[in-house]
Amino acid sequence: MKIEIPRKVHSLLDVLNKYGYEGYIVGGCVRDSILGRIPNDWDICTSCVPEKMLEIFTSFKAIPTGLKHGTVTIVIEDESFEVTTYRIEEDYFDGRHPEKVSFTNNLGEDLKRRDFTINAMAYGREEGLIDYYGGMEDIRGKKIRCVGKPLERLSEDYLRMLRGVRFCSQLGYTLERETFEAIRQLSKNIINISKERIREELNKILLVNKPSNGFRLLNESGLLQYILPELQTCIKFEQKNPYHDKDVFDHIMSVLDHTEKDLVLRWAALLHDIGKPLCFSIDENNIGHFYHHHMKGMDLAKEILKRLKYDNKTSEMVKILVKEHMCRYDKVTPRMLKRLINRVGVDSIERLFQLQTADILGSKGPHVFDDIEKVRRLYKEIMDKEQPLSVKDLAINGRDLMDLGIAPGKEMGKILNSLLDKVLDHPELNTKQGLIKAVKAMSSKSV
Repeated sequence: MKIEIPRKVHSLLDVLNKYGYEGYIVGGCVRDSILGRIPNDWDICTSCVPEKMLEIFTSFKAIPTGLKHGTVTIVIEDESFEVTTYRIEEDYFDGRHPEKVSFTNNLGEDLKRRDFTINAMAYGREEGLIDYYGGMEDIRGKKIRCVGKPLERLSEDYLRMLRGVRFCSQLGYTLERETFEAIRQLSKNIINISKERIREELNKILLVNKPSNGFRLLNESGLLQYILPELQTCIKFEQKNPYHDKDVFDHIMSVLDHTEKDLVLRWAALLHDIGKPLCFSIDENNIGHFYHHHMKGMDLAKEILKRLKYDNKTSEMVKILVKEHMCRYDKVTPRMLKRLINRVGVDSIERLFQLQTADILGSKGPHVFDDIEKVRRLYKEIMDKEQPLSVKDLAINGRDLMDLGIAPGKEMGKILNSLLDKVLDHPELNTKQGLIKAVKAMSSKSV
């Protein structure tokens, strides 16, 4: 097997070899190259110690990013490459970081400390593929298997449990039996991993072709209850409703799979019905209802995304989509739609339409999309005409009101919103002269 190594990586290997050191590409770039995927990064491992690397890579910018762990980052034409000394890691004190790191001249020892066999392969320009631990065999068998003893390997870094599920999701692989059982046994330890790390792995699972596979595996492996307990509550929660033929979790999974690869949309799909178990009621005909579940879901979405350390903008967009996903369009008017666009935002209104379409597809048929398509057409018409949708689209602003003697504060906000109400129904009124006239009329009435 031959791997095409980029020119810049070749130049780094040339320097190492010139000074008598071994150098190999290693890990994810080897795996991805074998799978025909474009590597995100090209990492190099070497017998050269970091202090010596700083001496020999004088032709490039060398940054001592992790000397303690043997890593030097080399920058070539604004592209960064990590070059790391072969190392042995011992005594993982917190289920994440090794307390002791020592360097070695043995490539096999370095590969042995890695998480999964498919990530424990190296490639040399002369030697070709170096695979001491059966990575190629597991690629052929489509399996994720720990290097060595799974309990030992996963206990070194509990994040590896979530990474294993993520690799299965991305590659369409299964967890090897012993690795799966070790994750089940250690699953509760995922709480020791930072929320930021968990968030990044969840993001990657959400953006695969069929994210439901990842979340089902999270549940089967015992991890879901510690990461998203609100979602696990939905499993086997029967809806007892003629519009649904799935339990809440299976419905959510179907909706998730019917959305595009957009992180905000995927999170909204994952959380859109998260409030249902807390809002369940049964009427006299034994039919289940979930009144106000979108409002409860909005609150839960806010809590979940805050817990996972999401930025405010992403959290707000997801929260709004969860809240508005129950909006119905049987009697929509241009004014109502403009209000909806104002609430959801121009950037997310198409996400809302997609979420609602997926919601229908995840429910019991027949699947009818006429109302959504009608509103989409009206939305396009409004946007084509560039009609005002929010206060910032008004022909006057706060400074104009100050010139009219209105002080900044609540009163100014009320006036701007009142003007917006007028132009939502009559966009032709949105001129500076016309709005100033309307403000003066309001002022005269209040006197």
